[in-house]
Amino acid sequence: MRPWAWRTQLSIFFAAYVLYDAARWIFASDPDRARVHAEWIIDLERSVHVAVEGPVQSALGSGAPIWILSNVYLAAQLVVLPLSLIWLYRRSRPIYRALRNTVIATWLIAVPIFALFPVAPPRLAGIGIADTVSSQAGVGLTGRSTLFYNPFAAVPSLHVGFAFAIAVASAAALHAPWAKVLALLWGPLVSLSVVATGNHYIFDIVAGLLVTAVGFAVGRAALQLEGVRRSQRLHLQGASA
Repeated sequence: MRPWAWRTQLSIFFAAYVLYDAARWIFASDPDRARVHAEWIIDLERSVHVAVEGPVQSALGSGAPIWILSNVYLAAQLVVLPLSLIWLYRRSRPIYRALRNTVIATWLIAVPIFALFPVAPPRLAGIGIADTVSSQAGVGLTGRSTLFYNPFAAVPSLHVGFAFAIAVASAAALHAPWAKVLALLWGPLVSLSVVATGNHYIFDIVAGLLVTAVGFAVGRAALQLEGVRRSQRLHLQGASA
């Protein structure tokens, strides 16, 4: 890449994130509609016997486990995602580009879902599940902080989708088998954190993985198209030389 190309990459990613977050906030829906959708998800999970959100929080909702998981939840998007992109940019440009395109494409796919299908997370659904992040991680998810995000955007869980994308990308960039295994544990750990902290349902996790998989496919297609265009430019330059 050209010198200072990292500035271009940073600008692209920052602009995409600002547009995504603004759109998610603009399309914030009314709480009543979001709770109706939450009730539908809860009924669906109960019908297939995967409504484990309450038991998981009960088992892990005190002491060191919930403190760790609450901070994992916060760090996943705010710290680990940007640091992973920076690290991969320096270590492997092809893997970096694949992850970057996956993240941006997934954001674009998720925004209309947030708008059309708002969902109250378990902590706001009135089912007896607590907001552990606000009490354990020192950053409140209620009150004034909702000016910066949409509290009714539980579906899909991009926390989980991106965690698995980061895990796979990091494992691909690492060489030591033990390091690859550690990297691949990030996705399951974040999945556990989003449930234990009352921020997502099992349904959201599945939706997040599906949407991120589609984002990966779209991002891969964009990279292939970029490669074709680059080859065409090189061919035309060679023909005119």
